[in-house]
Amino acid sequence: MSSCNGYDLLLEVNNLAVHYQTSENFLPALNKISFSMNSGDNLGILGESGSGKTTLAMALMGLIDPPHRVYGSVRVAGKELMALAEKEKKKLRWKTIAMVFQNSLDVLNPVMKVGQQIVEPLKEAENLLEREASLEAERLLELVGLEKYWKDAYPHQLSGGMMQRVLLAMAISCRPRLLILDEPTSSLDPVTRKNLFEMIHNLQEKLGFSMLVISHDLSAVQDLTDKMIVLYAGEILEMGLTREITEEPAHTYTRGLINSSVQAFPYKDLWGIPGEAQIGVRGCTFASRCTQVLAICREKKPPLEQVLANRKIACHRGGIVDLLKATDISKSFKLRNTVIPAVKGVTLRVRHGETVALVGRSGSGKSTLAHILAGFLPPDRGEVVFDNRKVKSNWPACKEGGIQLILQDPFSALSHRFTVEDALLEPLHVNKFGSLEERMIRIKTALKDVQLPTDDEFLKRYCSSLSGGQRQRIAIARALVMKPKLLLADEITSMLDVSTQANLLRLLKGLQNSSGFAMVFITHDLQLARKISERIIVLHNGEIVEEGSASYVMEESSCCHARELMEAGFL
Repeated sequence: MSSCNGYDLLLEVNNLAVHYQTSENFLPALNKISFSMNSGDNLGILGESGSGKTTLAMALMGLIDPPHRVYGSVRVAGKELMALAEKEKKKLRWKTIAMVFQNSLDVLNPVMKVGQQIVEPLKEAENLLEREASLEAERLLELVGLEKYWKDAYPHQLSGGMMQRVLLAMAISCRPRLLILDEPTSSLDPVTRKNLFEMIHNLQEKLGFSMLVISHDLSAVQDLTDKMIVLYAGEILEMGLTREITEEPAHTYTRGLINSSVQAFPYKDLWGIPGEAQIGVRGCTFASRCTQVLAICREKKPPLEQVLANRKIACHRGGIVDLLKATDISKSFKLRNTVIPAVKGVTLRVRHGETVALVGRSGSGKSTLAHILAGFLPPDRGEVVFDNRKVKSNWPACKEGGIQLILQDPFSALSHRFTVEDALLEPLHVNKFGSLEERMIRIKTALKDVQLPTDDEFLKRYCSSLSGGQRQRIAIARALVMKPKLLLADEITSMLDVSTQANLLRLLKGLQNSSGFAMVFITHDLQLARKISERIIVLHNGEIVEEGSASYVMEESSCCHARELMEAGFL
């Protein structure tokens, strides 16, 4: 058997492709994927439904038969699976590689007692006599946490969790070296799922098998694996260490999956990835749903390349790119003979499509920093780079795909002399965008996006006649007409009642999810920051004192200023 870095090479997959025959043609389900597993590895495969996860498992088991087509190479414990006769494949399946299938009702024979269904593979693969196999079946049932008398039950007499344990007992009956778990938790309640995870860990400790865990459930992959592959439309988009990928995903698709997971963000509203997967496209399979797509993404497939020590990614841009970078930003103000430092040596970044919360007490320098990031205030020291261009003056606010700042006070943010139409048309007039007809189309689209009327009567209303919530939505629409890549939202809910605040935030996150802009959400409320952001930066006296994922800052931070904000939020 070959080895890799001193470890036994248990599984080696090279350019594996699977095409299913339909009534008219062949449909690609996997497209030339390659990876390997050493003995002792626990590898997770994460992806949406239809990404090719179960097809991969079936191909690794040699269970895809003609007229469907399988290409490439699968070597299991040094043996080329594609070259084996069916009889040899059967031996390999039980003794070297075994699988716990997703749907126990489809796998278990409804007219056979579960004990007999465990006995059959034991007799066939281990050449045991009936009595020996029956005793071993009882031992296996106890090993997976079931009383031995359940061997006399039929599948329909068992709960979902119990049937999953029966399938697990069947899979480990011949002590395989590699165990494939296909959606092991898809129909289980949280308590049963937790118990199943503990049991699998105990079994692995006793029997020493490696695991390939296939799931759309992030908690299953996090709990059971140390490495993971992210699969989309039959292609690998990202692979690396599970902990590192879930903490900071490098691909926009991976980030979308994690942001859609209640396990990763239990306090946030969940938003799925807009759009649908497209099979057989010429360029990147995820291009139609990506927030940072370029022309090349639609024309050429990105190779899976090493971007970090333990990370590979398929992306023409090398993964999620930094949209904005601020380095060593400092700003002071003079009051008579006194110099007041507002921002001191701040360095931060904002990636494409993400939400970063900038949190701090009043006077911590949040709004000053926001004005510097947008180009409305020059820093005394340091620089801001937006979309690979240095920010000088306010040029990012004067272009499409730039930066837009939404201010705190909805009443002073818009001139009371402006009608709704005036307020929305002004940035388009000033920046000479399109014809009047094109401008009107754009402002009506923006009004529709923020769920406000688009009729002439509303357009002619003065901003002074609107409620606070309506004015703030007009301010958001005014920013959206310029189609920004980055939105700076400075305490935009602080003057609104809680109901209006909740509606506005949900509206804003929905717009972000559909449009893909990044956002810096400035607030003094750490609980609100946890609700809306993936990453939190805590500012105190003009300096960053804490930074990390929302879950880290809220649950693990030892920063006294972050803890003070958190405790105040619970009052």
